[in-house]
Amino acid sequence: MLKIACDVHTHTLFSRHAYSTVEEDVQSAADAGLELLGITDHFSCMLFEEQTLKNFQYYINMGVWPREWHGVRLLHGCEADIVDVEGHLFGHDIPVTHNITEERRREATLKSKVFGACDYVIASIHRKDFCDAATRAQNTQMYINVLEDPKVLILGHIGRSGVDFELDPVLEAARNMGKLIEINESSIAEPLKAKKSLARCEKVARRCAELGCSVSFGSDAHIAPAIGRADHTRELLERIDFPEELVACASAERFLAAARAALPDFEL
Repeated sequence: MLKIACDVHTHTLFSRHAYSTVEEDVQSAADAGLELLGITDHFSCMLFEEQTLKNFQYYINMGVWPREWHGVRLLHGCEADIVDVEGHLFGHDIPVTHNITEERRREATLKSKVFGACDYVIASIHRKDFCDAATRAQNTQMYINVLEDPKVLILGHIGRSGVDFELDPVLEAARNMGKLIEINESSIAEPLKAKKSLARCEKVARRCAELGCSVSFGSDAHIAPAIGRADHTRELLERIDFPEELVACASAERFLAAARAALPDFEL
């Protein structure tokens, strides 16, 4: 059976439409026998009406999380929304001039503040209307531009994004940069999502195998009991004889090695 020992796309209460605490997620990861858990709450306009550092200070203090908890390696991440066809990520244009206690600081952006606290970032599309008027080539370049961000390690659930783009150039860019393409469990496990995206997700996985592009696993869990559930992902990858050596989440050390190779400031 194909080994999946890391779940690197999960959510906590901070994401607002998720329901578990950090410790509940970690305990579920331990119960599932995982070696590594990445918590990647949404970094997106979907959380708050006001997009301020105060509202997103959750990220700034992630350093207090134990790096090993209940026997599980714990990584700090976020799932950042792609917000335009140029490939900008949420927060890139939101200025931050004060800290959370209203002391003035050198101006930065909300994105730089949050990304600076993260080990890695998943970049995903949740609202695609900005792509609808773009050409296929523009949408393709958008994803490539996203991959070039030095904090982005993973492209999230591209099989269900609904965006019209050329798959191979994106996968080749990811392979050449050492970045990862996510196989997202919820996209193929939840009936309503799978009806629309299963065939596309399978195509993504097949082309990753053929082009030598590594993949990550994300349960996309929004409640603790879903952490580490990989039945549909494992069945898909086994059915298409996906190369085990391209599964970055087969072990904690393999995932960490992939992150070290792809991200210039990844230090774990």
